[in-house]
Amino acid sequence: MSYKAEYIWIDGTEPSARLRSKTKILADGAELPDWGFDGSSTNQAPGDNSDCVLKPVFSCPDPIRGGAHKLVLCEVYLVDGTPHPTNNRAKLLPIAEQFAEQDSWFGIEQEYTFFQEGRPLGFPAVGFPAPQGPYYCGVGADEVFGREIVEKHLDACIEAGLAVSGINAEVMPGQWEFQIGPAGPVDVADHLWVARWLLYRIAEEFDVAATLDAKPAKGDWNGAGAHTNFSTRAMREGYDAIITACESLGAPGKVEEHIAGYGHGIEERLTGHHETAPHDVYSYGVSDRGASVRIPWQVEVDKKGYIEDRRPNANIDPYNVTRLLVNTCCTALEKAGQV
Repeated sequence: MSYKAEYIWIDGTEPSARLRSKTKILADGAELPDWGFDGSSTNQAPGDNSDCVLKPVFSCPDPIRGGAHKLVLCEVYLVDGTPHPTNNRAKLLPIAEQFAEQDSWFGIEQEYTFFQEGRPLGFPAVGFPAPQGPYYCGVGADEVFGREIVEKHLDACIEAGLAVSGINAEVMPGQWEFQIGPAGPVDVADHLWVARWLLYRIAEEFDVAATLDAKPAKGDWNGAGAHTNFSTRAMREGYDAIITACESLGAPGKVEEHIAGYGHGIEERLTGHHETAPHDVYSYGVSDRGASVRIPWQVEVDKKGYIEDRRPNANIDPYNVTRLLVNTCCTALEKAGQV
């Protein structure tokens, strides 16, 4: 007997990486071996030296094929045994290890937009739908579009054992969100990438594309983000650490560093409108969805909890975002003795 292992990896497409995958047949009980692929077809190698290596780092049950079949998330390596330059997971690992004692938790709110026939699902062939207002967390065929795909995706994430924690319809027609977490910096990113693969794969069956474009519809429509909720043990135990983390994100050089790693097209989305702060101005506030970083009202009441960085785009590489937040906030907390 044998099983199917779907090897999944992140390619080198710029400015936003894509997921790739292929299937390996393995004998029942066989370990997941390293594998290879043609990097010249994924923007990861030249044609005259095209071999790249897939190293399995996370696997889970395949909810689409069922049975003993698996989904296998891989890191990309060069044949000399070093991480490929596009391998952002390898860049996260030493930072996660350095600050492991602070016990960072993340919850990422992945927004995305369904497209069909070149337009957002729910948009008419000519013109525009009714203005934003009724679509967010809406119900009814005139307010939500694509629910069958969303429900099937949610079930698949649960069956795969991913740390999915919820779904909701978003502000623009055809726009939805799922949440991954709470989980550590590596796990939350691994699970998010696999959840994205499942979303794309399931949407195929409906002839629909799920996109992570940061501004999928120009004009007076919300963009798509990946609001990132973050805490350390000290933040979950006291409010002073919350303020230290917020202040650290606005320190000289940190705004630019984070914005550079928060996804392509961020200037189009972070305009100061549509529930965003300007990309080049840092702010934080309680219950303020127009701030760069929001402190939930309950956190202020309880004097402990987490913060929400509202700047990351839908098209982020979550390995970059978790690395930046851990490095910036945990360094500041360590210096302040708030660990």
